[in-house]
Amino acid sequence: MFGFSEEQITEFGMTFGIGAFMLYMLFIIFDLARKSKAGKLGTFVLFFVLAFGMIGFVAKSIIARILGLQ
Repeated sequence: MFGFSEEQITEFGMTFGIGAFMLYMLFIIFDLARKSKAGKLGTFVLFFVLAFGMIGFVAKSIIARILGLQ
């Protein structure tokens, strides 16, 4: 498609597509904290707990690149 292989399209989607989705999820967490008037500690807890899975996904990608698995 447009001179790109399936592997190139998949790599683009996994980096930029999921990256954009993660930024959108961070915005949703911030909006949730603001609307619920969570305060500083509550906002920190929301970001820490809800964004913990995203940190794991990013760490997995970094570790895979360091070990040469990708």
